[in-house]
Amino acid sequence: MKGRVHEVIVAALAECHAEGLLTSGAYPSFAVERPAHAEHGDFATNLAMQLAKPERKAPRAIADVLVGKLAARTDIIARVEVAGPGFINFFITPAAWQQTLLEIEQAGDGYGKSSIGNGAKVQVEFVSANPTGPLHIGHGRGAATGDTICRLLAATGWDVTREFYYNDAGQQIANLALSVQARCLGIEADDPRWPADGYQGDYIRDVARSYLAGETVEAGDQHVIATGDPHDLDAIRRFAVAYLRREQDLDLTAFDVGFDVYYLESSLYADGRVDDTVRRIKESGYTYEQDGALWLRTTEFGDDKDRVMQKSDGGYTYFVPDVAYHLAKWERGFSRVINEQGADHHSTITRVRAGLQALGVGIPQGWPEYVLHQMVTVMRGGEEVKISKRAGTYVTLRDLIDEVGRDATRFFFVMRKPDAQLVFDIDLAKEQSNDNPVYYVQYAHARICSIFDMAAQKGIVPDFAACPLHRLDGEEEATVIRTLASFPEVVEGSAQAFEPHRIVYYLLELAGQFHSYYNRNRVVTEDLDQTTARLFLLKCIATTLKNALGLLGVSAPERM
Repeated sequence: MKGRVHEVIVAALAECHAEGLLTSGAYPSFAVERPAHAEHGDFATNLAMQLAKPERKAPRAIADVLVGKLAARTDIIARVEVAGPGFINFFITPAAWQQTLLEIEQAGDGYGKSSIGNGAKVQVEFVSANPTGPLHIGHGRGAATGDTICRLLAATGWDVTREFYYNDAGQQIANLALSVQARCLGIEADDPRWPADGYQGDYIRDVARSYLAGETVEAGDQHVIATGDPHDLDAIRRFAVAYLRREQDLDLTAFDVGFDVYYLESSLYADGRVDDTVRRIKESGYTYEQDGALWLRTTEFGDDKDRVMQKSDGGYTYFVPDVAYHLAKWERGFSRVINEQGADHHSTITRVRAGLQALGVGIPQGWPEYVLHQMVTVMRGGEEVKISKRAGTYVTLRDLIDEVGRDATRFFFVMRKPDAQLVFDIDLAKEQSNDNPVYYVQYAHARICSIFDMAAQKGIVPDFAACPLHRLDGEEEATVIRTLASFPEVVEGSAQAFEPHRIVYYLLELAGQFHSYYNRNRVVTEDLDQTTARLFLLKCIATTLKNALGLLGVSAPERM
């Protein structure tokens, strides 16, 4: 509907120019928004204010000219008014709103989708967990948020590539190998020989047992056969990384999250990309040596102080391989890149962007884009759940999926804006009541399906091809239809802002309107026209609920 109003305004502007009512020939950009208060209409535009300067007239005078043309579009506009300094308010006809239902019926599973991305390529990197243990709840929130952002971008016409970056190099991987080796040698965590920063979860025992048994692991493009030698630390490292990659892949599969590309940090070193990136930055003139270390002049790109790239012992600091990795993304042709990561990555953003700017290869400022999610607190029985028996130190994603199910886990993880802290209430997620938001929304869809079953049992087969939409003339029905009509806007806004929680809020609003409407109105009655119209409305609600839930990776059950 917003798009239709925009088209009407453009047509009216063209008529005014053609008839000499407006003489500047200007076609400025203008907004079409929903007013904050219903008494100001369904939509409003600031076009008259935007034309004031080129036309050299008062905005209200311009608005009066435009209104004369706009009021003639009685097929969509019931009335149009000038308000304030020159805003033009639109009141849409009930018939035009009701036409939205026909659009939903025609679009079906495609309702809510658009082509604003125009097929442009975008890469989204998310989860990117170190393969040192099971995925924890922070990874789970990142997985749900990143996957939903990908679904939203795809729904708005972007060509999306999903990427997982495996941090399979560095000190944490060395600690993993030492931990597994200690278990292979029968060393316990309380033994003085236990690695200082070793991992102590039960899963380390599982890795050690599998390694000693000579098992084979398939993980992505890796095929690793354990040698069973507890003294071969390099073999242990390769096996442990592959084993935990496989475990994480299984967790993500259970969460209905998949990736197109798995990129290994180790490949950056094996291919010489890190060394080459450092060389190219040095050649750009943005580095200097001090105290035996190599420094990057990040202050040249907005950082509060310069940063060490290469320590005095020759090792690179942690952001350097990230710069090399993102250079590889750029060279792969991704002019738009979005990274969904935990809030603890905030400090790396400026450094990575500075390193990319220092390369001087044409990467724009502000590239890549970032979405950072905050921590998750898991509650049960009013108390915080802090550890998992398997992981030893944290709650795993699999713990939540096994206890409350995939749908509730995904829904709860995206209920809040990513940069807001999230409390995950296990008891609420398992509750089958209207207090549980995912149950409340899914039950709305199931309830509509049961209403259609009831109508069929009564022998009612509605003819939607000749649906008497004019019978949907109540205020409650008008409110629901307006909410249905806003869905494409909500999807576009959520995709542009990287805010999946907007879909959750929309679902709760639409489900609430349906439950309220059904509780106060009979759908299946002796009046066949009214029954047909109301069933058609419910069908459109169900379609929209299903499409919105699908964007979250949540099912729309027909029975509950």
